[in-house]
Amino acid sequence: MASNILRPTEDVLAAFDFGGEVAGALRYGEGHINDTFAVYVQRPDGEARRFILQRINTGVFTDPERLMENIRGVTDFLRNKIAAAGGDPERETLTVVPTRGGRLFYTDAAGGAWRCYPFIEGGVCLQKAETPGQFAAAGRSFGRFLRLLEDYPADTLYETIEKFHDTRDRLAKFRAALEADVLGRAKEVPEEIRFVLDRAADCAVLMDQLETGRLPLRVTHNDTKLNNIILDKQTGEGLCVIDLDTIMPGLALNDYGDSIRFGATTAAEDEPDLSKVHFDLPLYAAYTRGYLEAAGEALTAAEKENLPWGAKLMTLECGIRFLTDYLQGDTYFKIHRPGQNLDRCRTQFKLVADMEREWEAMHEVVRAGGR
Repeated sequence: MASNILRPTEDVLAAFDFGGEVAGALRYGEGHINDTFAVYVQRPDGEARRFILQRINTGVFTDPERLMENIRGVTDFLRNKIAAAGGDPERETLTVVPTRGGRLFYTDAAGGAWRCYPFIEGGVCLQKAETPGQFAAAGRSFGRFLRLLEDYPADTLYETIEKFHDTRDRLAKFRAALEADVLGRAKEVPEEIRFVLDRAADCAVLMDQLETGRLPLRVTHNDTKLNNIILDKQTGEGLCVIDLDTIMPGLALNDYGDSIRFGATTAAEDEPDLSKVHFDLPLYAAYTRGYLEAAGEALTAAEKENLPWGAKLMTLECGIRFLTDYLQGDTYFKIHRPGQNLDRCRTQFKLVADMEREWEAMHEVVRAGGR
C-alpha cells in the first residue's frame, strides 16, 4: 500500500540538525510504503552531504515509537559489532539521526511521523540480480546480517506487524476470506483454492518447529528482497542492509526463503504467461552458497536442514496472501490492472510446484554448501 505523497514542510526540515544549510529535498527511490526524500545539504566547510528523510506510513506501521525503538536498538548493536571487527559503521549499517529534541522521529502538525538517516554514498540498489554473482552477494549480505545479530535478544523486539510471517495464520485468513467470498470470486479460482488446501499441512511445518524449540527465534528482517541491500559500486559486494521497518522476532528461514522467492525466478512477480515462470536452481544455489558462507556457524543444523522449507513456504505464503487479497477485492496489495493479484498468486504457486519437483536437488544444494 502506498501512502499519499506529502513533501516535507519547513518545520519537518527544521526538526533535524543536518549540520548545514538545506538546499532542497527531492523524491527518492522506488519504495511503495513510506514517502522517501533525499535532502541536499551545504555544510559550512563547503562539503555537500545528503540525508534520507522518510515519512513513515502509519497506516501500515501503526506504532512508529516502537518501530523506531526496534531500529535504533538493532543499528546501535550493529555499529558496535562492525566497529569491533574493523569495519566502517558509517557505511555498513543505518544510523538514526535524532531530532533536535532528541527523539527518534518528528511528528508534524498533521500527525505524520518523519525519520532521518545519513545517506550512504558509493552504493547502488538493484531491483533484480543481473548475474548469479550479484545474487550470491545478496546471500552473503543477509547471511552476515544474521551472523552479526545472532546474539541480539530477539524477544526484546516489538512486532511491528503482528504475525507477519506466521504461515498458519495466513492460511486461517485465507479460509475466512474463502468462506465470506464477498465478491463471489471463489468460483473463478477453483484450481488455486485446491492448490492451497492440498498444502494446508505444510503451512505448519516451520511454526511447529519454532514452538517446540527445534528452530530458534531470531532477529529477522522480514523483507529480504535484493533492493533492500546497498551494493558497493566498486566491489559489487553488499555494503548495508536497509529498510528495517519489519525487523522483529522471527525465523531465519523466512528471511532466506523470501530472498529465494523474489530472486530465484525467471519472470516478474505478476507475469501472466506462466510458461515464462520457472524456479531457477542455479540462482538458488548461488544465493545459498553466499548465505551459508557468510552465516557460518550462526545457523543451527536444524535451520540448515529446513532451508528448502523456508524457500517453499515463503513462496506459498505469498501466493496465499495474493489469493486472499483477490478474494477480498484487492484491498491490500496495490494493483494497476484487473486480475493482477491473481497473476501474482499464480506465479507463486507455479514456483512452489517447481520447487516440489526439485525438492531433493534443493536439499542436495544445501548439503553441498551451495556448490
